[in-house]
Amino acid sequence: MTLRDVQTLLEGELLTPGATLEIEFSGVFASDLMSDVLAFMNPGGILLTGQVNAHVVRTARLVEVAGIVVIQGKRPDAKVVGEAGENEVPIIATACSMFEACSRISRVLPEGGR
Repeated sequence: MTLRDVQTLLEGELLTPGATLEIEFSGVFASDLMSDVLAFMNPGGILLTGQVNAHVVRTARLVEVAGIVVIQGKRPDAKVVGEAGENEVPIIATACSMFEACSRISRVLPEGGR
């Protein structure tokens, strides 16, 4: 499954122009607590979060995520999107809630990626 598949599945909008969405990812981690992301997330996964500040992008870089999905119709400001773009961290925005986004992805994600 690729980030493009997730974008389609969640009816999302790519916020980082020019970012490639043909990236395969290894799993999904859903959290608003960046300390949990640092402690428990595996590299190569996608991060689902309601946080839209620069700490999300910086944490994502440290963990080496494949991409970030921002939920509940939230949108990071232009500075955060710019930082993500400069660091090649795709950001997808969706109107889905955390629960809905996780549900949709879990229906199609292979068992090993959960």
